[in-house]
Amino acid sequence: MQELIYQRLIDNLTELKLNNIKQVLNKYLETAVKEKTSLLEALDFLMETERIEQDEKALIMRTNVAGFPFRKTFEQYDFSFQPNIDMQMINDLRTIRFVHNRENVILLGPPGVGKTHIAIAMGMDTLRYKFSTYYINCHQLVNQLNKAHFENKLESKLKRLCSYRVLIIDELGYLPLDKQGANLLFQLVSRRYEKNTTIITSNKGFAEWGEIFGDNIIASAMLDRLLHHCIVLPINGNSYRLKDRVKEVTK
Repeated sequence: MQELIYQRLIDNLTELKLNNIKQVLNKYLETAVKEKTSLLEALDFLMETERIEQDEKALIMRTNVAGFPFRKTFEQYDFSFQPNIDMQMINDLRTIRFVHNRENVILLGPPGVGKTHIAIAMGMDTLRYKFSTYYINCHQLVNQLNKAHFENKLESKLKRLCSYRVLIIDELGYLPLDKQGANLLFQLVSRRYEKNTTIITSNKGFAEWGEIFGDNIIASAMLDRLLHHCIVLPINGNSYRLKDRVKEVTK
């Protein structure tokens, strides 16, 4: 009788795809009998084990589809090299409060100071909190929007991009935008306004955004929506990419 019950349990675990419980069940039952573990404690342990395993798998899947060019965390960022960064602001960002509040985040600074690193680190954190997150380079984003517009698929493209709870647009300002590209990007930002969080990195100060978009009116309207509920993190310092080269030159 016990063998039939055990086999039915294994079959049900397989059917329900509770594979981690199935893996640990036999060994755990032996331990539970020896330690006289209560039924409630046993169920709690097995279900918690399964939840942790499924959460880890789901996190890996969300990370794989997030589009990160590389994976970086806050722990890997050398804050000692950029001592001007507001650590109180960084610590607040790590609470993910800005996502709950549907606030935007804009990282401003010259090339090489680690804006992309911090943006991706924020993205890695939001994924851990189970928020859908997607990263895309600004130039690639505009190209995709232009392509969707040309193929009469713009509406579905915008809808998909607006569905992400967190959208990271990297390197705004490194390349100028034509009028159509500027308008399409403005449409995306307008649709996400007060609904979801947009994280943007840029090497240009806000006063220079008119040059990026080739139109001061569009730039002003874009900033109006982005900055209404926004955290601005300036990063003013030396380039990480050049620090090793400077060491070599000064030897």
